[in-house]
Amino acid sequence: MMRELTIADVRAAVRGGSVFASGGGGWVDHGLEIGGAAVGIGRPKLVSVDELPDDAIIITTTAIGAPAGREWEMWGVDYIKAVQLLMDNYEGKVVGVMTPQNGMSSTINGWLPAAALGLVVVDATGDIRAHPTGKMGSMGLASRTDYETIQVVVGGRRDTGSYLELVVKGTPAKTSNILRTASDMSGGFIASARHPLPASYIKEHAAIGGISIALDLGYAMLEAEAQGPEAVMEAVSCKTQGRYIGRGQVLKKDVHYSGAFDIGTITMEDGGGNELTLHVMNEYMAVDDQEGQRLTTYPDVITTFEAATGLPVSVGGVKEGMEIALFAIDKQYVPLSSSVKDHSVYPEVEQALGIPLAVYGLKGI
Repeated sequence: MMRELTIADVRAAVRGGSVFASGGGGWVDHGLEIGGAAVGIGRPKLVSVDELPDDAIIITTTAIGAPAGREWEMWGVDYIKAVQLLMDNYEGKVVGVMTPQNGMSSTINGWLPAAALGLVVVDATGDIRAHPTGKMGSMGLASRTDYETIQVVVGGRRDTGSYLELVVKGTPAKTSNILRTASDMSGGFIASARHPLPASYIKEHAAIGGISIALDLGYAMLEAEAQGPEAVMEAVSCKTQGRYIGRGQVLKKDVHYSGAFDIGTITMEDGGGNELTLHVMNEYMAVDDQEGQRLTTYPDVITTFEAATGLPVSVGGVKEGMEIALFAIDKQYVPLSSSVKDHSVYPEVEQALGIPLAVYGLKGI
């Protein structure tokens, strides 16, 4: 049922979203700041998609870029302006917003424009976990040529002249690539609104309940914090049916920024001289053992926890010598959207990483 989102929900969404961030999904401080602004200027409401009529138009709100980017600047008004520009360029009436993914800040992506513009936040995600490309959160639209979308980006460094506002129309595949380029030009991270779709499409193709799942996990983590780091990590595994597949020091981090993506590998020890390789494209996309055997692959949730704090640590926050715990939730235990079942979203990421993903990720779904 409809519920008003509060500052307590902001903290829980950021905490739980940090697990589903899978090493990306924004920043904790940014999530708390934007979420706090949302509940400060209004009372954003979280609704089930089933509470909306089938023809109610819902748009996706997000941020595009690489979490390790350093030259970006994105204000709360940029999120609002992106949604407003989409609404100005769309003939119908927009009712609600949703996020394409959970994350450290992306779980609360739409809360601020919803509060400012009188929209509702829909309890659904384009993907339960964070992912590198917009196509992976587009709910099966990536390969469609019969759907004309509207995509908007707003943001960038004002002091360097990198601020951009861009509205594009066309197929999801082509316009998504344009937005990624705009993000890179703006400094590496930019606010976005896109894909006006009827609730009937969301009901069929989204990961339903994605926000509530992050909130519930976040509250469990916050409750466990008083008992220490190990209790927090245990609470996560109990709540999600996930498992820890490695623990040890980070031996090497070889991740580099390229075209609004963070791409590379992180190598960690796993006791007894064994090593694990974490493949990164903004988020953790796969893990191999030292024999080259695949241990987990997108769309599984793959998260690193800093052992000293018991909290998720992003790719950008991982340092050589840090002790981390590697955690995974098998895809059978999370709702899957049509995005992750779309064969066309995998080749771009496979080419960037130089490893197979689809043969593992699509197996059994």
